[in-house]
Amino acid sequence: MTFRVALSGDFRKADGSPTFPDFDVQPLRDAKDVEMVYLENVNPIRAEQIADFDALILLTPRFDKESIHPNGRLCAVARFGVGYDTVDVPACTEAGIALVITPDGVRRPVAVSIIAFMLALTGKMLIKDRLTRGGPETFNQRGQHMGVGLVGRTLGVIGIGNIGAELFRMVQPFDMKFIAHDPFADKAVAAELGIELVGLEDVFRRADVLSVNCPLTPETHHLVNAERLALMKPTAYLINTARGPIVDQQALTKVLQEKKIAGAGLDVFEVEPVPADAPILKLDNVILAPHALCWTDQCFAGNGAADVKAALDLQKGQVPRGVVNRAVLDSPRFKARLDGYKARYGA
Repeated sequence: MTFRVALSGDFRKADGSPTFPDFDVQPLRDAKDVEMVYLENVNPIRAEQIADFDALILLTPRFDKESIHPNGRLCAVARFGVGYDTVDVPACTEAGIALVITPDGVRRPVAVSIIAFMLALTGKMLIKDRLTRGGPETFNQRGQHMGVGLVGRTLGVIGIGNIGAELFRMVQPFDMKFIAHDPFADKAVAAELGIELVGLEDVFRRADVLSVNCPLTPETHHLVNAERLALMKPTAYLINTARGPIVDQQALTKVLQEKKIAGAGLDVFEVEPVPADAPILKLDNVILAPHALCWTDQCFAGNGAADVKAALDLQKGQVPRGVVNRAVLDSPRFKARLDGYKARYGA
């Protein structure tokens, strides 16, 4: 029996060409006893689509309880990225299906995108761009828009996992003070990077630049709300590259409209695509990106390579890197599939 890998249909355009050419699927095509198939582009994934597949590489469609075929063949869902709010994790665990993400592919690109926001906001990049384009009259207004230096300022982060820790590593030369809130923080990593772990309210009060880097869960939904935004300094900036619903967008819009904080950089939103009449689109103290600021050739090549490796590791009977639902590793159904692959295809 061939080890079959499905790719969600949105990895191909209507004309059959790849949506993201930097995602190299050739290793799957070249692998022995492996068949790769693109699914029909539907959302959510339908159970009958994946009845005869061992692994699914998933881009944007939802994968919910109804997506799981009762025949029990599917062994893993590999997300193209690290967000997994589109996947029913408990349903996967119950069915013995591993959910795999690509931390190595996004770590550096997302950290770079946060830094891009931070530098653009504190340097007043968009304002100065407009001043320049306006000709001599606005050009001469440049003295009214002084930037903010970062030496000695406080970088606050909510969540210092894969991306948050990388951000702190990369901004070491900026000579900033580091604080973070994360109830699950690795204290050894925090100590190594010189991060002071603080309470949630403290990170809002003290940060000059506050970056949201936690996953979206029921507990983190609207973690950034009106009450906590009110704690921020009027000179502070908020950056969100994680997931839109972590921030109460209506509350943030009001704070920005009233100039209660200096500005924000947002790559994610409560509703995506952002409605054309969304009030936040009319503000000049926020920099916006379409959930794509970290999208680079290297990011997508890295994500793709990680998902391909995960599928090929499974075929060898090995646990892939990046399993989110670690409890599944003790599932008899999951272990039986791995043992079957190992016996069938060899390690």
